[in-house]
Amino acid sequence: MADVDSHAPGTFSWPELATTDQKAGVAFYRSLFDWGLNEQPMGPTEMYSMFTLRGREVAAAYTQRDDEKKMGIPPHWNSYITVENVDETARRVPGLGGRILAPPFDVMDAGRMAVVQDPTGAVFQIWQAKRSIGAKVLREPGALTWTELHTRDTRAAAAFYTQLLGWSAKTGGEGANAYTEFTPQGGSYPTAGMMDMAHMGPQAANIPPHWLPYFQVADVDATANKAKQQGGQVHVPPMDIPNVGRFSVIADPQGAVLALYKPK
Repeated sequence: MADVDSHAPGTFSWPELATTDQKAGVAFYRSLFDWGLNEQPMGPTEMYSMFTLRGREVAAAYTQRDDEKKMGIPPHWNSYITVENVDETARRVPGLGGRILAPPFDVMDAGRMAVVQDPTGAVFQIWQAKRSIGAKVLREPGALTWTELHTRDTRAAAAFYTQLLGWSAKTGGEGANAYTEFTPQGGSYPTAGMMDMAHMGPQAANIPPHWLPYFQVADVDATANKAKQQGGQVHVPPMDIPNVGRFSVIADPQGAVLALYKPK
């Protein structure tokens, strides 16, 4: 078990699904990961679907905003990073080459957040916890275990995140096969990674830079097959990462992409 009661600054702390069919998306993931559900009102007509493991929150889903749909943004997973002070962190973004897509605002009494785009185009959220810390379980089957940046400019991305969040970066390999691991300031192990989208080949030409959440599972092959049986797609078939583990990249029936992972 990996219960969490607080997140250190610089930690990916909350995966959140923005989908075009909330009811279908909730049903898909509850079956896939055996998640519980806690529905929270978001106003007179909307609900925020909180997914749980052992009664502890691990992720959430909501219906994608109309303005995102009009911009052609497909269903996707949002990735939240905990920071000490959202306003201070957001103030530093433009000077480092990023953009503020949504300036800091309060989410009732749960916390304060902003939406950021890095200099290479990838979007993420920053979160200052109040009542809600984010995920209360990490790194066990059914929970977030890794978050990975796919970008076309790894050098610019590394400079941005290390300066903005105080991450340390360690890169192994060369060229398109290079892989960078990010460790939060003061952390004892990496919690995020980065790779050049060049490794994905021509099929990545129309895919924007993005952060990809990895959810741990007990059996990658069985879970990927189950996703396919339930109307999802398998973009990257299950395969081994030597001396690391086994993974697969899938999409849910609405098109949101995520990865499955089992450590070696």
